[in-house]
Amino acid sequence: MTSKTIANGILRALGIVTGILLTLYFFYMIRSVLAYLAAAAVIALIGRPVVLFLRRKLNFPNTLAVILTMIFMVGVLAGIFALFIPLITEQSKNLSLLNIEELQRSINTLYLKTTQYFGLSSNMVEDVIHDSEIERNIIQGLDIGFVPNFLNSLLNILSSASIGLFSVLFISFFFLKDSKLFQNGLLIFIPKTKEKGTVNSIEKINNLLSRYFVGLLLQIFILFVIYTIVLLIVGIENAIVIAFLCALFNIIPYVGPLIGGALMITLTMTSNLGADFSEVILPKTGYVLIGLVIGQLVDNFFSQPFIFSSSVKSHPLEIFLVIIIAGLLFGVVGMIVAVPGYTAIKVILKEFLSENKIVKSLTENL
Repeated sequence: MTSKTIANGILRALGIVTGILLTLYFFYMIRSVLAYLAAAAVIALIGRPVVLFLRRKLNFPNTLAVILTMIFMVGVLAGIFALFIPLITEQSKNLSLLNIEELQRSINTLYLKTTQYFGLSSNMVEDVIHDSEIERNIIQGLDIGFVPNFLNSLLNILSSASIGLFSVLFISFFFLKDSKLFQNGLLIFIPKTKEKGTVNSIEKINNLLSRYFVGLLLQIFILFVIYTIVLLIVGIENAIVIAFLCALFNIIPYVGPLIGGALMITLTMTSNLGADFSEVILPKTGYVLIGLVIGQLVDNFFSQPFIFSSSVKSHPLEIFLVIIIAGLLFGVVGMIVAVPGYTAIKVILKEFLSENKIVKSLTENL
């Protein structure tokens, strides 16, 4: 081996590494566009069954079916946002966001009622507060003046997000209108010998993920119904909105239900600020907690196994391990995309490595 050959090999390796780094940097710079494409792909997968129904069952032209589907989904999204207006208004009134002194008095009242109910002596609590400086740092130093600034910042963020929303809807329309658009773009980079397998993989992935996302909506709907019934029985205002918001957190595996449960309990307590703690707040919170447990039992033993077995053809234990590993590697985002990503990988492996013993074992149900 000559020095020239070695030098050419080193230069080639450096060129490959440089190309990979530049590609990764390019993807990093256009991460917003990639996020838009991913969100649009999810919306297209969810809307795909509706488009197919309108085309095959009602004989609608493709463009009209896509337009009606997009109008339906945008209407649903607008209705969801509209539902949150009463909740925000009511919670703002309950927490007295425009009256800092009244909010501080409400928090102090709730604090005193809690200590009295659990039989904590005031001297003991005051000693703990004094030693840990909680009173100075939290209660006395509670500054609610950030709320108006926060709301203004939120409005600015929403204004910027409207551009992203328009972009996602625009891309989604063409993904639905031309289902081969993404496929044709991908085939440009695929060798001719692999095109048939790639097309089969994309078609199977579309079918599986479309069923998965529809099943996910069904899972959220079941939790929404359970939570709504519980909150209505307990007598919580804006029960429908609170139930929907908490059910929506179930999209995040394992962590989401905890966040949703904590949010529901918090909103239950703040909706009854000023009422008697032992006779009103505590019993209602207990009933809501029971409802949360029932909802999660139904979800864990019925909804999730049904979705995983019928949509993505994977065992619940298999999915559990995948989600945990993705969460450890990539955090919450990894947990959310774990199931769709794992499903896509399984389909691709089965298409191109079907004779491999491990692949054959993992993909026998596909």
